[in-house]
Amino acid sequence: MPDLALLAAISAGAGLIACLGTRALVPLLRRAAVLDRPNERSSHAAPTPRGGGIAVVAAILVAWLALIGAGAVAPRLIVICVSALLLAAVSWLDDLTDLSPAGRLLAQLVAVGLGMLAVVPEGPVFQGWLLPALDAVAAALLWLWFVNLFNFMDGIDGIAASEGVFIACSGALLSLVYGQASDALAAGMAFSAASLGFLLWNWPPATIFMGDVGSGYLGYVIAVIAVAATRDNPAAVWIWLILGGVFFVDATVTLLRRAVRRERLHEAHRCHAYQRLAQRWGSHRRITVAVILLNLGWLLPCALIAALYPQAAVWVAVGALAPLVVLALASGSGGRSIDS
Repeated sequence: MPDLALLAAISAGAGLIACLGTRALVPLLRRAAVLDRPNERSSHAAPTPRGGGIAVVAAILVAWLALIGAGAVAPRLIVICVSALLLAAVSWLDDLTDLSPAGRLLAQLVAVGLGMLAVVPEGPVFQGWLLPALDAVAAALLWLWFVNLFNFMDGIDGIAASEGVFIACSGALLSLVYGQASDALAAGMAFSAASLGFLLWNWPPATIFMGDVGSGYLGYVIAVIAVAATRDNPAAVWIWLILGGVFFVDATVTLLRRAVRRERLHEAHRCHAYQRLAQRWGSHRRITVAVILLNLGWLLPCALIAALYPQAAVWVAVGALAPLVVLALASGSGGRSIDS
């Protein structure tokens, strides 16, 4: 168990760095004309600075290095710091220049590969539900998907940052339930605090957007903590999947339905359920608050049940996510573009 006072101090520092860093970036990005300009597929109406995720990346990096130096997390996370920083750098280039899908995918594969070498446990990631030869492959694919789905779901004010706060904070605290709270608790709380520091400026109406540099990084690091947590609890991946259920279900349903129609999957669109609801309700705030309430009222209790009864975690995950699939479909997730 890490020193809780030290963890609190480092997490508070991460939140402060992210908050002050994001505030400092707003005028800098405006002067550099690094702006997300509205188009027919946008969910915002005015040019807004993007790239605020740089402050989150810096905050988490400083916090994790401090945790490693203090012995609060395993030294192997230094590999994650390097691979995540590589991914963030490539994503920042994408924010500036619109890299090709192949270039982005290559960077993601390298980062995920390094991460797998650093944190994948000796035993199975999915509690033995998959053949040994498929277990690591499935973990890598899920990890890669989380990098991308956070990018896809970062389309309205506050939604990705608040999701990062919820998943990381809840996952970290739930690690206390199964009594092995080393890396997941320390890394998760620092991550959550940094996301919260950014959220103060991204809450609707947003002053700044995260950009690919932040959204892909958040998805990557959440997957890191989830996979690393399976070293302490074989059911951890199901618990963290439940916590990320809103993003996982909406992004996956949308991808599958668009793939069936043979649409170009890397092209921008507004087919996600949250985007359709934002158009229908005319409010980013209402959607973000609704997602937070769904997380707290449904997914967190389900994740707690999975933590208390790890032998049934996979079935709890199925039960937790199935209603979200129905809800996503009813909301139009993956339906034909509202712009077509």
